Amino acid sequence: MNAWYLLCLLSALAVLIAYTNQYVLKLQTTIAITTGSVVISLLLMLSFKLIGDDLAASITNTLGSLNFNQLLLKGMLGFLLFAGALEIDLPALRKQRWEITVLVLFSTLLSTVIVGYLAYWLLGALGWSVPLIYCLLFGALISPTDPIAVLAIIKQMNAPQGISIQVEGESLFNDGVGLVVFTTIFAVAFSGTEPTVAGVAELFFSDALGGIAFGFVLALIGHFLLCNSRGDANIRLLITLMIPSAGFALANMMEISGALAMVVAGIFIGNVTRAKVADPNDPSSSQYINNFWHATDSFLNALLFLLIGLMLVTMNVTLVEVGLGLLMVPVVLLARFISVGIPFSVFRRFRRYDVNSVKILTWGGLRGGLALAMAASIPDAEMVVKGVDIHNLLLIITYMVVIFSIVVQGLTIAPMIRKSIKANRIEVRKEKAEQRSEKPA
Repeated sequence: MNAWYLLCLLSALAVLIAYTNQYVLKLQTTIAITTGSVVISLLLMLSFKLIGDDLAASITNTLGSLNFNQLLLKGMLGFLLFAGALEIDLPALRKQRWEITVLVLFSTLLSTVIVGYLAYWLLGALGWSVPLIYCLLFGALISPTDPIAVLAIIKQMNAPQGISIQVEGESLFNDGVGLVVFTTIFAVAFSGTEPTVAGVAELFFSDALGGIAFGFVLALIGHFLLCNSRGDANIRLLITLMIPSAGFALANMMEISGALAMVVAGIFIGNVTRAKVADPNDPSSSQYINNFWHATDSFLNALLFLLIGLMLVTMNVTLVEVGLGLLMVPVVLLARFISVGIPFSVFRRFRRYDVNSVKILTWGGLRGGLALAMAASIPDAEMVVKGVDIHNLLLIITYMVVIFSIVVQGLTIAPMIRKSIKANRIEVRKEKAEQRSEKPA
């Protein structure tokens, strides 16, 4: 079975799990798909290792041949981020611009340091002498919240707008900063490169700011073409497809952040271009494009979360490594809570926020495919700790954190959001009552 046939069959499997879920488990779709694929992985491992089933062996070998790093970072990511950014409310994003900027820059970097040092201390105390540089590498890849995982779950929960924009805006933008930090530590760990201020600044300006600038260029080109098309919805749809396909590929070839380029282009097209090209006499023309991107987003998300669960089949997992991964879960959550709580303790002096904002941002800061793709890019056979390759160790630890994040955090965040919705309604009623009482009789 070749990789293309396997992806086609997996796509069908993801849709079937989502379809069954709406009648049986009734969970959030991405959680159901991830959970179902983990169960399938365990069954395949059982069939392959204990029974020696030929079909299970064939599927396992084909899954192992898939380059998850390339598939996500060089392919699916552009479509997923562009589709997610199309739905971002730009005026609401502007209101939260300072909060999002601090979360993207300060919180991501602080979380990287906290996770790195806590992991170094904890693993050392357990007899796993992992050098600090590799622990910091793990901190860099696990600290940025994954826009794909976050957007897929937050969208369906009708979170209050303020919190929703903070979570979505941070997750869409912080992968650029996280990637710069990861790339710098990666160079120190595997290339012997000494980190310098000039080197880090060059990475940041060429990758992050270059991606943002290129995103604006793509948006302007797309805006011009869409505004000057002659009302054919199919042509407009094809124009939007050019951005996350050719545009994303070109950004990667230029070695700038294609992810940030897709976010910028998507926000511009969704907020500026959409209003310009909308035909008040024929609303179905713009709805046609919206429906396509909603469907594309749902389909690729289903496939991605199925692949995340099935990655377990390709790993050489031991119970000790699973235990180490579970121990890292509270470390990552503590680092997230501190890195979010500190800036919000300052923000609250100037603006009123939801009482559960820090809790939701902490528990709702999900990790997903991006963290796994970065972990998968760590080279093999560079270092061995207690007989385990550092690549395999960090990948398994990352996998355990990601699965916990999607399944456990994703399942249990709804009560927090419901509390915030209820608190917001009470706050609105109080404000209206105060306004009425202030009116002259």
